[in-house]
Amino acid sequence: MYKHTIIAAQTILCLTILSGSICHARTLTRNHETIVVYAPGPDDDHYVNNAVLTRFKGRYWCMWQSSAKDEDSPDTHVCISSSRNGKKWSRPKTIAHCTDSTFATPGGWIVHNDTLTAFINVFKDIKAGGRAFYITTGNGRKWSSQKPVLMADGTTMNGILEQDPHRIDESRIVGAAHFRPGLKARPIYTDDLSGHGGWKIGRIRMEDKGTQSRGLEPSLYLKPDGTIVMLFRDQASSFRKLSSESRDRGRTWSELYLTDLIDSRSKQSAGNLPDGRAYIVSNPTGSKDRTRLGIAFSTDGTDFSDYIILRDRDDLSVQQKKGKYKTIGYSYPKTFVHKEYIYISYSENKEKIVITRMRIPEID
Repeated sequence: MYKHTIIAAQTILCLTILSGSICHARTLTRNHETIVVYAPGPDDDHYVNNAVLTRFKGRYWCMWQSSAKDEDSPDTHVCISSSRNGKKWSRPKTIAHCTDSTFATPGGWIVHNDTLTAFINVFKDIKAGGRAFYITTGNGRKWSSQKPVLMADGTTMNGILEQDPHRIDESRIVGAAHFRPGLKARPIYTDDLSGHGGWKIGRIRMEDKGTQSRGLEPSLYLKPDGTIVMLFRDQASSFRKLSSESRDRGRTWSELYLTDLIDSRSKQSAGNLPDGRAYIVSNPTGSKDRTRLGIAFSTDGTDFSDYIILRDRDDLSVQQKKGKYKTIGYSYPKTFVHKEYIYISYSENKEKIVITRMRIPEID
């Protein structure tokens, strides 16, 4: 059923990209601003990453993973900060601590009714993979104890949640998880709008490479006809995005195909604006270099050829301290849309938590 779809999508998703450069790229100067949520002092944690935003009861909320100096080290824990106006942020507070045998990373947010849910991914060993838990609050101050995220059959999810579950309609959430053993990405969906349970794995053909799947850390958006498009980083180092599509609300998916969307083999964020346009935020460099942060918009969900460069190498601050896997650049962007703005949260040099707030552009 999907063979024709794959061939057609390979044709229409092609960008005008020549010799690794992005045509039609624009640098914005007036309709975006960059805000620092967290910058370490001499005695603070100097490794931060995986920042993700939401809004709850009149405040913006940002969570991220934090450790003294290294990525996914045994002291890794999850912090949050909040802001009323999106510019001035509170001092970080730990909501998921490390233990003698486990460490924790963010799994994203869901707001449902009067409850804010923070998903927490808990690991003993990053290579072996982890398991997903959640905590809840009604006011942002007092949090529940951790409870396991459940599958539709009542068993504990044997994997970790990617950070941006999407509510695609009035009754369904679609996202992704990385299942054990290792990190094997699969689409997942649930009709439990709290996200606490009812999760099912979408059917997809996915090439696995040892303990990892070839495609990792996906994000998704909707086309105008309701087709869900899920984008993955390519661990085979093509430095282009992998893609798969679902026409039945996440239950079955096409075989992954390689697009011409240029990438840095890093996490990306995708979604839709209130007017239905799709967007993709990533590091469009064509190498492991993450010193460029860009956003692309599409009216039809296929042509993303107009790429806007938000931040570049010249905008980077100086990294204060070295650490394991402390990549220079803008790492792991995630997005949140509120009113006339799109908020892009990410780590700068894996040392600072930063938000670039961009006023949503009018349709050209």
